[in-house]
Order: sequence, then C-alpha cells, then structure tokens
Amino acid sequence: MLIVDDTGFLKKGDKPGGVQRHYSGTAGRIENSQLGVFLAYASPLGRTLIDAELYPPKFWTDDRERCVRAGIGEEVAFTTKPVPARTMPARAGRPIGVGW
Repeated sequence: MLIVDDTGFLKKGDKPGGVQRHYSGTAGRIENSQLGVFLAYASPLGRTLIDAELYPPKFWTDDRERCVRAGIGEEVAFTTKPVPARTMPARAGRPIGVGW
C-alpha cells in the first residue's frame, strides 16, 4: 500500500528553506516550521520511505532570491499539497490506485 502524508519540522529563525509560522501538529501550536510531503510503502512485512519533498509556501516561491539563498531550485514553484501527492507515486513508478 502506498501512503502519502505531510508533516512539519520545527525550525528556528527564517533562513531554512520554506520556514514559516503556522499551526504545527508536531508542536500542537503555531510555530516556525518547514513542511514536507512524504511517500511511503507499507505491507504486512514492514514499511519504507520512498520519496520526500519540501513543501515551500507561496511567499517563498515568489521570492526567487530567498529561494536561491536557501538552496531551493528555480524549478520549484508553488503548488497545493495534492500535487506532490499525485506526482510522487508516478516518480516511484506507480500511478495512484495501483498496488505493489
């Protein structure tokens, strides 16, 4: 079974790529954090991480100089979370809905 989920990583300052203040389920309150979208595979025998992608907010992707300083490439544009959730399984070689 493929599993797509997002999670936040608490961060200090405003330099790490994609950091913004928003509600963090990890902290249970509004904090500085990065968001990532993750693709995992799970079976009765175990589970493994297949893919991960930083999810930068729009104010980051609109500021190209800031992105460059943080190591976020020119090809990274703002999307909604469902976009990587659809593209990550395809990158892994399986469209959504096709089991392994």
